[in-house]
Amino acid sequence: MDSLALLEKLCNAHGISGYEDEVRDLIISEVEETADSVKVDRMGNVIAVRKGDEKKVMLAAHMDEIGFMVKHVEEKGFLRVTPIGGWFSQTVLNQRCFVHTRDGKITGVFGCKPPHIMKEDERKKVIKIEDMFIDVGAESREEVEEMGIEIGCPVTLDRELAKLGKNRVTGKAIDDRAGVAAVIEAFRSAECEATLYAVFTVQEEVGLKGARTSAFSINPDMAIAVDVCVATDFPGVNVNQEINLGKGPALTVVDASGRGLIAHRSVLRLLRETAEKNEIPYQLEVGEGGTTDATAIHLTREGIPSGVVSIPARYIHTPVEVIDMKDYENTVKLLSKSLERCEKYMKF
Repeated sequence: MDSLALLEKLCNAHGISGYEDEVRDLIISEVEETADSVKVDRMGNVIAVRKGDEKKVMLAAHMDEIGFMVKHVEEKGFLRVTPIGGWFSQTVLNQRCFVHTRDGKITGVFGCKPPHIMKEDERKKVIKIEDMFIDVGAESREEVEEMGIEIGCPVTLDRELAKLGKNRVTGKAIDDRAGVAAVIEAFRSAECEATLYAVFTVQEEVGLKGARTSAFSINPDMAIAVDVCVATDFPGVNVNQEINLGKGPALTVVDASGRGLIAHRSVLRLLRETAEKNEIPYQLEVGEGGTTDATAIHLTREGIPSGVVSIPARYIHTPVEVIDMKDYENTVKLLSKSLERCEKYMKF
């Protein structure tokens, strides 16, 4: 399977935080032939292992996506939901979605009061998710129940991966199925002397939870989280940080202004020197906003030297995230080449 086909399969799968089953099954099918062992831990993380020497290296990418959960069914059959993960409400309105029941997916649409009957001051306001509803075509609460929809059903957006221009793709859940795909490919191909753990974590979008528990269990000597980061190369962005699509993976120096991860200097040096040695383009990121699984990993036990490789992405946490496949391919190459020489940098 080529990179695009793998990415497409993963992005088109559905799995909000805590409900990653469909994605987990796909990942296991992709790594089990290469791995010496694959297990699912109590939290639901997938941990694939390739045995090497006594040193342990952990690659981590989260498999969950942001979504929603049904919290109330109205008398006329409309669903009210709560967000699971970080949403900007304007990106949700009028989207088609799936409500996931025990028996399968039910198609619905996000709606709200139309502007035609809004008051003038209402039309000027951003519509909150709490003021939206999902219409599944039901006429009553009883009909909704007959569909198998109940309180607690997960909801995801109905989008599939599509090509955009020559090298780019757009879709939902590229955050972080692109990271998942990159870790799968690196796990298959890298010649690593250390024992390699490819960890596909759960519940990153709601608190880095799977990373924390899996890192405690593994206690690696070094860890690299693989995620996406915010590209800043489109109109209207006014920040003093340039991250561009097509110019290579971004290496985190600091995220969340240091409240998240301050990358371990040995891990950052490994990534930079490997990129330069293999003529892989890369960018450096000093972030003020979000963070990644590496924040939870590096604070585990007595501390785990950690870094982050990110694929630049536009429109993160929307149904139309965009990446450049050249950045994806260079991420896979950088991970594979770094794993081949990582033990030289484990002199902590």
